[in-house]
Amino acid sequence: MSMQSNWSFPTDVRFGAGRIRELPQALRDAGIRNPLFVTDRGLASLPITTSTLDILRDADMEAAVFSDVRANPVLKGVEDGVRMFRDGKHDGVVAFGGGSALDTGKTIAFMAHQKGTLWDYDFLNGYWNRADPSAMAPFVTVPTTAGTGSDVGRGAMITDEATHTKKVVFHPLMRAKVVVADPELTVGMPRLVTVGTGMDALAHCIESLSSAYYHPMCDAIAIEGVRLIFENLPKAYSNPNDIEARGHLMSAAAMGAVAFQKGMGAVHALSHPVGALYDTHHGMTNGVFLPYVMIANRSAIEDKIARLASYLGLPRTFDAFLEALISLRTRLGVPHTLVGLNVNGERRDEIAAMAIIDSCAPENPVELTRELALEIFDGALEGHLN
Repeated sequence: MSMQSNWSFPTDVRFGAGRIRELPQALRDAGIRNPLFVTDRGLASLPITTSTLDILRDADMEAAVFSDVRANPVLKGVEDGVRMFRDGKHDGVVAFGGGSALDTGKTIAFMAHQKGTLWDYDFLNGYWNRADPSAMAPFVTVPTTAGTGSDVGRGAMITDEATHTKKVVFHPLMRAKVVVADPELTVGMPRLVTVGTGMDALAHCIESLSSAYYHPMCDAIAIEGVRLIFENLPKAYSNPNDIEARGHLMSAAAMGAVAFQKGMGAVHALSHPVGALYDTHHGMTNGVFLPYVMIANRSAIEDKIARLASYLGLPRTFDAFLEALISLRTRLGVPHTLVGLNVNGERRDEIAAMAIIDSCAPENPVELTRELALEIFDGALEGHLN
């Protein structure tokens, strides 16, 4: 194991129930006076959004709204948002919503005054350093789900519709000036979204812990994130109005995003092409793949997962944690197989080929070969946990 690594942690986070009322001051602190408010179509007309816009309006901060954001955000949405940003002479972005809106809003801010196209700065090809930092606009993030942790992250996932691939957009300065994390915004979130986003956060924590990269601070954060999710996701599932459980889940989502700077792995490497080709919910796809990937990685992660099990009060074994994970999925209605997400095996070879070149593939604790990718995919399709 290499004992050399680079560590970086999040930005200013204003966490707590009711803190959405501080959004106008957060924008002023970020130097934003004329924000573009980026959210998704489903959220645009909901009370949590309209009331937030009212808070801005009452503070003499009228925000134009861009809501052409898909569940799996695409390049066109970013380009349309950048056009609206420039036409409106906006000086910053509010990214408001779940991972899709956050990723789109952050990327619009990143591309605000850049030259060329988004793919000129494709992280996977090492081009992020081509970006001009002075051409980025400041942005504030407001999460309304508890999953991706994109509010504290320095990157985004955008789908290239021409190739049906999800691509990473990253820059060290692609960081929110302020995060307003108010768990009241997640109260009443539908069960399906609660579970899907919770599975996303759980996958972030487990995959980052599994990574061989040396980062003990991230390991500690990931372990506590897993505990918070195991204890609070069933509570939020049973009672969507449990503000305490919602708060813990929002914390865990941010923790997962902090931890995964250590690395992720095959869960995400496989979920990305499945999501791009079948338009599945990213977090729910992660939830399906998670135990199958853990079994494939067992030789490299058994001791870590045993320690995790002990921290959760389970017997100190890999199998004890795996059993608890499968039980949690069943309790929350997560599909046992990909068939439950309307995914079939027709494109298995294409998915495997895409997975092994995904940006998360090199971070898997064992080499993600085409053969292993196919083995995991087939297991997740047919329900073979062995």
